[in-house]
Amino acid sequence: MKLFNYKRKIKSQAVQISGFLPAKQSPDELLGELFQDVQLRRVYPDGMTFVDLVPAGKLQTILNVYEKQRQRPDFDLHAFVQKHFKDYLANPTGYKTNPNHTIEEHINELWDILIHEQYRDKGSLIALPHPYIVPGGRFGAQWYWDSYFVMLGLAESNRYDLLEGIIKNFAFLIRKVGYIPSGNRTYYLSRSQPPFFAHMVHLLADKKGKLVLVRYLPYLLAEYRFWMKGARNLNAEDSAYRRVVLLPDGSLLNRYYDNKQTPRPEMYKEDVDTASLAPERLASKMYLDIRAAAESGWDFSSRWFKDGVNLQTIHTTDILPIDLNCLLFYLEKSIADIYRMTKQTWMADKYEKRSIDRRAAIDSYLWNQERGFYFDYDFVARQQTSSVSAAALFPLYVKIATQTQADLVALMVERVLLKEGGLDTTTVSTGQQWDSPNGWAPLQWVAIVGLRNYGHNKLAEEIKRRWINTNTKMYKHQGKLVEKYNVVDVKTHASGGEYELQDGFGWTNGVLLKLLAEDRPSDG
Repeated sequence: MKLFNYKRKIKSQAVQISGFLPAKQSPDELLGELFQDVQLRRVYPDGMTFVDLVPAGKLQTILNVYEKQRQRPDFDLHAFVQKHFKDYLANPTGYKTNPNHTIEEHINELWDILIHEQYRDKGSLIALPHPYIVPGGRFGAQWYWDSYFVMLGLAESNRYDLLEGIIKNFAFLIRKVGYIPSGNRTYYLSRSQPPFFAHMVHLLADKKGKLVLVRYLPYLLAEYRFWMKGARNLNAEDSAYRRVVLLPDGSLLNRYYDNKQTPRPEMYKEDVDTASLAPERLASKMYLDIRAAAESGWDFSSRWFKDGVNLQTIHTTDILPIDLNCLLFYLEKSIADIYRMTKQTWMADKYEKRSIDRRAAIDSYLWNQERGFYFDYDFVARQQTSSVSAAALFPLYVKIATQTQADLVALMVERVLLKEGGLDTTTVSTGQQWDSPNGWAPLQWVAIVGLRNYGHNKLAEEIKRRWINTNTKMYKHQGKLVEKYNVVDVKTHASGGEYELQDGFGWTNGVLLKLLAEDRPSDG
């Protein structure tokens, strides 16, 4: 088949993608005072529980009954919710780990346990056309950046049916709402997550050939437009709009954002309580910064705190993050490469220039020559932040660091972030889950690949060895794999964050299976 035949198809698909269906309402908008009462009175310990429930009857009827009954002195809110809402995603499998299974056998068995099919909208859950993998635990949706690391394992398991179905689901969401939300829940429709879609498409293309890249080009372009929306209208007076920022030298870099400035429905009380701790701050701005941190996937981390310690000083939207801008460089470069494959030289040059410009801006604003490391940039304060984090490995992961820069980053990683159980997330302990002492599977993978890209194989292998040992020890003693691990004290569970430690667990399974497969003897 000839790649050139896709030129006209690319243009027609791009036009089709630009027409979106009406947005759906999230539970806080639909349920009004009932929603606020349930969340603020903490009917459920985890705020995500209620927003994931499904009305047991007509919603307006339930709300009418609530208005009539709530004034009674003997009214029981918890009993009311239990009567009128049901848990659609209750797990009926009763799955238990087989103690005779190897860790690889356990993960391969878990794929079928973690599969979910949702062909009709249910409560806050948005229907998708293909089966997908949920992370596990409290997370009953197809999550955006989690899915890439799940796919690494699916590829090793030769489950390309699931892998491709997940990608098709993301393409469906792009057609439906214009971008990929954090997950297929109505309360996530105002934000996305770290843009790994181009990596997913490349992973599928490695198996099925380059035509996959051409087929998904319109969707990559749509994702790029989402992140760059408003860039053309920026100027010195209005230098930031949503997710894109114009810098004094004319460079464009991106930030995490959210299209709403209200408490997150799934963590409503927590956000209201956080805002109450800083009455001098505008609550709507704090909610925006909290939501933007949720879009980053690092919710929460000292990276986003002005004082480096306290959540109430969060100012995510002031920050141009290393990881996001590296992923967008990769997206720009991918688009340029696909256009070049189809001999569309003008468009290829256009996106190539954008990737070159972004690379220069990352070097100018995010690289610190004196400290030999990458740092996020506070464009409001016009200075780098002081947070030393594993996000600094992303320039190595997408291959935009020079060899000298990579060498210096490797030195800092080995000296500061390498711990007994793997790679630490930051150097400070704040009680937030994306800080020390927690290690996360996606960051281990980014670090290992990034270091290998620049010949730091010994350090990469050491991170890999320590991370595998951390995972396998828990599996040996408790028969499970979890969302995150304590890499500083491997005898202690990871902690911090807004919810209990979750098991399952999608991206842990995917990265671990991929790393274990590297050491498996080849058939040849």
